[in-house]
Amino acid sequence: MDPRPADFGIPEVTELRLSTEHARRVAAVLDDPLDPRDGAALPVLWHWAFATPTAPTGDLGPDGHPRIPSGGPTKGLPRRMWAGGRVRVLGDLELGADVTRASSVLRAERKRARSGELMVVTVEHRLGRDGETLLVEEQDLVYRAQGAPVPLPEGSHREPAPEGGWAEELVRTPVDLFRFSAVTFNSHRIHYDHAYATAEEGYPALVVHGPLSAMTLAGSVRARTGRELAGFSFRATAPLFVDVPFTIVGAPAGEEDVYDLKVVRNDGTTAMTATARMSG
Repeated sequence: MDPRPADFGIPEVTELRLSTEHARRVAAVLDDPLDPRDGAALPVLWHWAFATPTAPTGDLGPDGHPRIPSGGPTKGLPRRMWAGGRVRVLGDLELGADVTRASSVLRAERKRARSGELMVVTVEHRLGRDGETLLVEEQDLVYRAQGAPVPLPEGSHREPAPEGGWAEELVRTPVDLFRFSAVTFNSHRIHYDHAYATAEEGYPALVVHGPLSAMTLAGSVRARTGRELAGFSFRATAPLFVDVPFTIVGAPAGEEDVYDLKVVRNDGTTAMTATARMSG
């Protein structure tokens, strides 16, 4: 039988209210100067703060995620991460509107990598209203066994701005992580529970949310160009940690209206790469 969204703790259909009040909270968390108003377009990627899990607390697993079937396709792979994705914008998601998200599993493959056994799952979400699809997203999720402890990155590397581009150094604090977890209703303990993150999952510190880094990159290119995104793809390649500096970098790509983006850690490791296609 082909895997279904429920096998990974994802509902097949989700009803969303794109509350302007909640959008103001997202803007506050991101330090974005936007003043959201009913009828305005929701910035691209901000739908992540609305399409959030609603599992009761009693249905959460030991990692803080909604519990998934123990005998399902991810059996023996208790760790999970959002490794990347692609977003294609077909129309505006308007603030104040009710939107439906329909989800399906496109691919699910169990494989063995250098780090051990894992499963890569690609889930498609289609968001729209009144029968019209406004945004199509693919999320790449990785389920894996417990890995080796991860060292804290050391160094003072700051990636320079590329020709015609920009670079900005940032540090995420525990307050940043707490507020982003709250506004996205994300209870994964690696983002706020230091003892769990270090003792149970082998990280050296609290882990910065991958979606927070992606939204930071999207916000950076939006601010630099004064334009909204028409498409966005990203891939997480290494973790970022609380109180450890990193650099966000952007530059025009070879193709018109396309920008290459990345996040570079203080040890010179690239933690995320992304491509943004801007609207006309």
